[in-house]
Amino acid sequence: MNGEQKLLPHHLARRAVVYLRQSSPEQVKHNKESQLMQYALADRARALGFHQVEVIDADLGKSAGAGAKVREGFERLLAQVALNEVGLVMSRELSRLSRTDKDFCRLLELCQLFDTLVADEQCLYNMGSLDDQLVLGIKSTLSVVELKVLRMRLDEGRRNKAKRGEYYGLLPVGYALDGCNKPVRDPDTRVREAIELVFEKFREVKTLRQTMLWFRENRVELPANKPRGGKYQVVFQLPTASVIRAVLENPFYAGAYVWGRRPMRAVWENGVVKKRQSAELPLDQVQVFLKEHHEGYVSWATYEENLSTIAKNLMRDEPTASVGAVRAGQGLLTGLLRCGRCGRKVYVRYSGKGGTAAMYMCSGTFGAGGKYCISFGGKRADQKMSEEVLRALSPLGLRASVEAAVELQRGDEVKEKALERQVEQLDYEAKRAFEQYNEVDPRNRLVAGELERRWNEKLRQCESAKEELAAVRAARPNLTDDQRDELLALGEHFEEVWNSPACPMEVKKRIVRTVLEEVVVDEVSPRLLKFIAHWKGGVHTSFELDRPCRGDVHRTAEDALDIIRKMAVRYGDSDIARVLNKLGGRTGKGKAWSELGVKTARRNHGIAGHSTTVEDPNLLTFNAATRYLDVSDTTIKRLVAAGLLPMSQLAPFAPWEIQRSALDSEPVRKQIAQLKKTGRLSLPGEPSRSQQELFQQNRGGDHVG
Repeated sequence: MNGEQKLLPHHLARRAVVYLRQSSPEQVKHNKESQLMQYALADRARALGFHQVEVIDADLGKSAGAGAKVREGFERLLAQVALNEVGLVMSRELSRLSRTDKDFCRLLELCQLFDTLVADEQCLYNMGSLDDQLVLGIKSTLSVVELKVLRMRLDEGRRNKAKRGEYYGLLPVGYALDGCNKPVRDPDTRVREAIELVFEKFREVKTLRQTMLWFRENRVELPANKPRGGKYQVVFQLPTASVIRAVLENPFYAGAYVWGRRPMRAVWENGVVKKRQSAELPLDQVQVFLKEHHEGYVSWATYEENLSTIAKNLMRDEPTASVGAVRAGQGLLTGLLRCGRCGRKVYVRYSGKGGTAAMYMCSGTFGAGGKYCISFGGKRADQKMSEEVLRALSPLGLRASVEAAVELQRGDEVKEKALERQVEQLDYEAKRAFEQYNEVDPRNRLVAGELERRWNEKLRQCESAKEELAAVRAARPNLTDDQRDELLALGEHFEEVWNSPACPMEVKKRIVRTVLEEVVVDEVSPRLLKFIAHWKGGVHTSFELDRPCRGDVHRTAEDALDIIRKMAVRYGDSDIARVLNKLGGRTGKGKAWSELGVKTARRNHGIAGHSTTVEDPNLLTFNAATRYLDVSDTTIKRLVAAGLLPMSQLAPFAPWEIQRSALDSEPVRKQIAQLKKTGRLSLPGEPSRSQQELFQQNRGGDHVG
């Protein structure tokens, strides 16, 4: 080795340190020859006369570039040199020591201060010699330049390959490379159908969380790339929300090739340069973006629609805030309302005893010390919008019920199909495990025992999957004719279904968001609001509504008030309450009607009335009429049905009102007289009892053959 004369006794009295480094774990695994040559430097140090030789190999597989983690071995080397314990630092190449000028300068400065020699494969260098400093400086510069040139070439090669759409790292699960190095959909049917199911379910339920919950509740697994033995393998497991999001937001599944979406950047943290991966760039800012590059699982239009749906599900307090995901709150227009003054989204606040009374509010400049733009109770606005939606959708109710019947008849075919694929794969794996077990010598129990255990495990998993598949098939519903007719009847009465208490608010919200883009609300006057509904497809409709105030959440329905106004002229509060309850009505607070409830409603709305029914001698009720004529209930009903006795009602289930003069009329008196004489009525339109029947029933059991 050149420069051996530079070794002096005080150098040999200290130890020699051999420093080893390889930049990546792949080099450590595969570049074995380089490792052996570096370890061989220890023998070279002993040949030079050093009795203490230390090998530092803690930095094998660690990069020394800018932004890399701290090299523990290199720091230990610097510490030993600074303690004047090292006489010689050996490395096969100076590039092993220097990946940055800063590190190399630190080492050379310490070696100069403590008279430590530096050696590579060819020569020994004394840092106290100006010539040796110049030579090492040139070699260091050449090493850095060489590294940068190599990196530039590699980066340019990757960039050019990416521009052609031919540079691939780890392909997303569901794709594989064919013989021409082109990405194609995975040949495994189970993998393909699982990825397709993610997009299908998301378009059905519209939220990431509900999609994830469906897979987990139904125990349907999704494929994932997992490292196994240094390679990535596809394994099936229950997904998390992040897995669902990764599939839906990856443009590769829409047939697009994207490269350079998350570039690396260097940052200065705590006095150290570190590399950080930046956030995802928009597709129009990436380095390479190629649409229609390969076959996708969904179209590009569907991909953009999914992204829009995900963005709308995120609740933000901004002027351009999204709609938000469907939740269980009672505000039908939550997320759809926009202020016509400032353009902000109108948010909902719930109050009341059960926390279900919706109050719509626009924050306006309130946060900056100003005031709210608009605030109003939500009940009447939701009712009015429900009427608009029902007007648009009621004609389509029958078709929807037919489709619902077909869908219900199909059962959960998606889960059944996924289980079928799982059974096929497990059956294959069980056969494969048996073949491996069958090939081994049964006397070699160390191997045969493990293979037998794996075979039994696969058989157990396959049997469990078959049992689950059988249970799903057995649970498939079979609609009877009566059930099918009932579903069709629901479609014909869509409005009744919508207004039914059994109809969940989440379903109503999902329907409304399907047909409405947004609703703009503005204040025309202090007591009048104007709504403009923007329907999907570009159609706009508008309507005005009296400004609901905070108390409108407990407002009595108008149809109930109409009945109270009509009956309060004569009838008492208890009689009115009885009629309202029979009609299925409820107070503004959702309670059954009572005498006190009717009295309170009359007082709140300025309706005059009576605590008890006022008797009118010329107007008789049904029971009073039977007593007046001294006849049965049936007789009165038959007289009314025949049109001889006029009767009126202020509302359904209200008391009958029959004029006394009608009871004293000649036709009615004549019928009553005949009834008391013969025991029978002879009403027009009814068959006479004295008329013989045209056909006599065969009482003897004979029949015509």
